[in-house]
Amino acid sequence: MAFMDCCYASNDGKRVMTLQQFKQWVKTSLDTNRDGRISKAELREAIRLTGFLFASWKSNKVLKSADTDHDGFIDEKEFINLAQFAEKHLNVRITK
Repeated sequence: MAFMDCCYASNDGKRVMTLQQFKQWVKTSLDTNRDGRISKAELREAIRLTGFLFASWKSNKVLKSADTDHDGFIDEKEFINLAQFAEKHLNVRITK
């Protein structure tokens, strides 16, 4: 599922989606090995494919922000942290 297929662009240019749509997009697009967690490598590749510069640096920043138990992965209970990071830094608006 492409990022733009799951959402629409608002007047301010942000991609708008519900939290459920965001979770579904993360699971289908980022979790390439389907283990239910997002690794640093999966984040880096997803960020690189979306055209953001400095994908490795940004993936480190995302992981540091979202991975609250510091196990090196973003799992189901940490998706809300990932959504909050996306709103602040990746031009996304998550609605209820």
